[in-house]
Amino acid sequence: MQSTCNVINAFVKSRSAYHNAPLTKKMCKELKTKVLRLLPPTVNGLTGQHEDTPDRHPDGAEILDATVQSLKEGQVVALPTDTIYGLACLAQNSDAIKRVYEIKGRNGQKPLAICVGEIQDIYKYCKVSVKEELLKELLPGPVTLVLQRSTVLNTDLNPFTPLVGVRIPNHPFMRRLCQLCAEPLALTSANISTHSSTVAVHEFQDLWPRLAVVVDGGPIGDHSRLGSTVIDLSVFGKYRIIRPGCAFSATVDLLEHKYGLLEDTENQ
Repeated sequence: MQSTCNVINAFVKSRSAYHNAPLTKKMCKELKTKVLRLLPPTVNGLTGQHEDTPDRHPDGAEILDATVQSLKEGQVVALPTDTIYGLACLAQNSDAIKRVYEIKGRNGQKPLAICVGEIQDIYKYCKVSVKEELLKELLPGPVTLVLQRSTVLNTDLNPFTPLVGVRIPNHPFMRRLCQLCAEPLALTSANISTHSSTVAVHEFQDLWPRLAVVVDGGPIGDHSRLGSTVIDLSVFGKYRIIRPGCAFSATVDLLEHKYGLLEDTENQ
């Protein structure tokens, strides 16, 4: 508990406008998890050095290590993405997947997406029916692509459907985390089911006691809370809109005008 408080206080000191000291002391008494504060990214996409810890690795290695360790232990963590905050666990860990559903109070028939670090990872866990150039234009970015799942993916993840949504968030911490885990993360929004999506860690503070790590990347984006655009590309030559999300117009324009895909109106 004391180490958790020390970590929080160290991060808060450099961003007092975001977390004030009295609130931090109160949280230290209540928290049962590690709250780790990422510094803002620099021009090269890596997190900058903390003024009070000059030996800190510029890519946030300590935070990555703590998060990877918790994930490998089967725990659930909260993370910033390029759209909203998410809850994540290892997709190949069935017990961890159950824990995500319990934490969110989520309907067991609602699927979880997976998050990977590289385009080539998609081919391992999904059956891809579109050109690789299309994948590279959409990802990394605020888009979830729904594809046929491969037999490599954990059968306890969304056992009720042959499809799976896959993301590569345009967020350096998230991408590096997936690379270090060397397997996909199961990813969903960091909120109680049916509640609004979250764009700051204090908005889901009621979930903290059930999480091993909360990675605080500060407020996200334009606060739209729309989440990623979810497009079903599992049928060759067609696309189906599952959720418009924050990149709807640009995504549909690319699918239709550059790659000639037709909207699948039969399976709406």
